[in-house]
Amino acid sequence: MSRRAASIRQIPVSGPASGPYAITTGPDDALWFTMVHTGEIARLATGGQLDRYQLDSASCGPSVITPGPDGALWFTRNRDHRIGRITVSGQTSSFPVPTPGSGPFGITPASDGALWFTQMHTDQIGRISTDGRVTEFRLPVSGAFPSAITTGPDDASWFTLNQANAVGRISVDGDVTIHPLPTAHAGPVGITRGVDNALWFVEIGAGQIGHITTDGQIQEYPLPDRTCRPHAIIADPARGVCWFTEWGTGRIGSITPGGHVAEYDLPDPSSEPHGLAVGRDDALYVALEIGEITRMEP
Repeated sequence: MSRRAASIRQIPVSGPASGPYAITTGPDDALWFTMVHTGEIARLATGGQLDRYQLDSASCGPSVITPGPDGALWFTRNRDHRIGRITVSGQTSSFPVPTPGSGPFGITPASDGALWFTQMHTDQIGRISTDGRVTEFRLPVSGAFPSAITTGPDDASWFTLNQANAVGRISVDGDVTIHPLPTAHAGPVGITRGVDNALWFVEIGAGQIGHITTDGQIQEYPLPDRTCRPHAIIADPARGVCWFTEWGTGRIGSITPGGHVAEYDLPDPSSEPHGLAVGRDDALYVALEIGEITRMEP
């Protein structure tokens, strides 16, 4: 492990009560992020212009956001159990999830031209077409708390089961495979397709980064501070690493395909970093729950 320096610029976007949470690069080359506590979606141009779009419910809990196959941004509304959509011009709409109290959280565009999402409270994975039709698939485990989800190199969707201590795979036909993790109480959350065409995920409970191949082979890499609470993870093909947030310690980490970890301190150790994204300018952008977006050039 190495501790490294980076050029860091903090961009205030709101007060701490707004809670910037997840962030992604949109089809318009801007950064789009959710503000979970105020029910807003925000757009940050790489030049610094900020636009905020109030949703129809301030308490809807917008959580994870991703570009869709239709040129819009799609996001989960965890508290009112809907899937939201926003165009790059700021037009919003939303669609209810059929199962009451489902708690949608993670969402990803999939190989079938739809978006797939997790339902934390109902042990289901959902699929929503771009015209708003929802299909639900029940998982073969209960109390599993499906969390983040991503599309793998095998055209299936891979997701974490935070309370079942496992990583799952679901095909476009709805066939599910569950892979238990070696470490007890690992609590996996974020997951992404890595630069090596495997899946990388964080273990918030164990302070580890996990790696799983499409045939189910798992390897785990302990972090220097096992109490750092890693939360989100993304791939950076240009740099050949995955980036992850250490929510509990206010740091950003990277890991190579060989398992080498580097860490970067944020100015405020209590900034609560959550989601992160690589911008079109190749900088790393991190959503901080204290009300800021951090731009980092390693």
